[in-house]
Amino acid sequence: MSKKEQPIIVGLDIGTTKVVAIAGRKNEFGKLEILGFGRSESAGVSHGVVMNIEQCIRSIEQAIEKCILSNPQLEIKEVYVGIAGQHIKSLQTRGERVRTRVDEEINKEDIDLLIRDQYKTYIPAGDQIIDIVPQEYCVDNNGAFLDPIGMSGIKIAANFHIITGDRNAIRNIKRCVDKCNLNTRDLVLQPLASAAAVMNEEDLEAGVAIVDIGGGTTDMAVFFDGILKHTAVIPYAGVNITNDIRNGLGVLRAQAEQMKVQFGTALADEANANAYITIPGLRGLPPKEISVKNLAHIIQARMQEILDYVVYHLKQINLDKRLYGGIILTGGGAQLKHIIQLTEYVTGMGARIGIPNEHLAGGHADSLMSPTYSTCIGLILRGYHDFENGRMRFAGEGGNIIHLSKEEMQKVFNTSANGMNSDADETEAAAEPETEISQQKKTKKNENLKRLFDGLKGKFIAMFEDVDDEEMK
Repeated sequence: MSKKEQPIIVGLDIGTTKVVAIAGRKNEFGKLEILGFGRSESAGVSHGVVMNIEQCIRSIEQAIEKCILSNPQLEIKEVYVGIAGQHIKSLQTRGERVRTRVDEEINKEDIDLLIRDQYKTYIPAGDQIIDIVPQEYCVDNNGAFLDPIGMSGIKIAANFHIITGDRNAIRNIKRCVDKCNLNTRDLVLQPLASAAAVMNEEDLEAGVAIVDIGGGTTDMAVFFDGILKHTAVIPYAGVNITNDIRNGLGVLRAQAEQMKVQFGTALADEANANAYITIPGLRGLPPKEISVKNLAHIIQARMQEILDYVVYHLKQINLDKRLYGGIILTGGGAQLKHIIQLTEYVTGMGARIGIPNEHLAGGHADSLMSPTYSTCIGLILRGYHDFENGRMRFAGEGGNIIHLSKEEMQKVFNTSANGMNSDADETEAAAEPETEISQQKKTKKNENLKRLFDGLKGKFIAMFEDVDDEEMK
């Protein structure tokens, strides 16, 4: 498939502290080229839940405007939106179905019917199914298959991981996007999007826990034996650390955030006991001196509580000692100093920082190769998953488009990259043609990502189209 046939996908990450919009398109080597980037301060969102519609709309509009400003030739009409929040829950279920056409091999329609049956699963009133993720299949009570298509059998069964959320919270997110004159292509659980951006096939095989430490919530996704085993949303994250610093040291919120970013560390033992931070006094009051050691103790206490929740969830599914790939930390909170050492100390497992650089084409600004943007890059990958599986139209047929030749695109990209980070690395050479072995690895990886994203087969967004703003009184 030629490059000009590839659609332009826009990921929209609506967080508690930031709203990020990134437009990307795959090149001939399967890597994402960033066509536009916009970021704004988030308002009206608390712990992943929209609390003020108008403020949230303004934040989204600012991020989209900056994205278009970075590339004036870009036209954005539809987006993939990440969803998280304290209202997100998950449950395990098992379903089975007896086939009527037993002489034929199992096909995609049989799998779709089995998944559709899971919508009959009981969930609390007011909740809505967000995603249904198949785990492993069983044919006539034999074996555990990741993909039974093409096999013969009378009865197919499967274990499912069902993700639910509050219907009104979901509807509010969609309403904010709609009022920005954007079409919501799909809502994707943020930890699944982050996982797709930072994992590879070795991680899926070894078993990993993705821990996305955001502004309002810490999102968690656990993979084992190549399948999704568990998801969870922990209601503590960066905002809680900032509030702890503010209350514990008696400073303003902006000062607390700045101290956390510039001088914060997740391990108090590594902090300099003789170092102090001078805070200007308010309205003629004398300056205040803050001990870096005390700051570190406050940060470590909250981070340790978050990691205790991670261990708790792993013990609930009996995987606290079986994830050989360890823990992958991503999100803005993963940039705290010594976070890896604290994670390894608390969990007893290896840890590393997950960044989405594996999926980005060379020459991009270093600022994008940050755990902060893992979710947004993962949303673009979700869009390409839909496109490659025939569930999305081509660009130029009502979707996002760009009016540029290849030479003009290169100029715009260089300008956008320099604007995002003046120290952008432009020395990376062009990718070499793929060998047969590398192509096999890429095929295997695409199959793993397909299993990761294959969940909801219908159009989830259509469930909310029947309720208009005018009807809600």
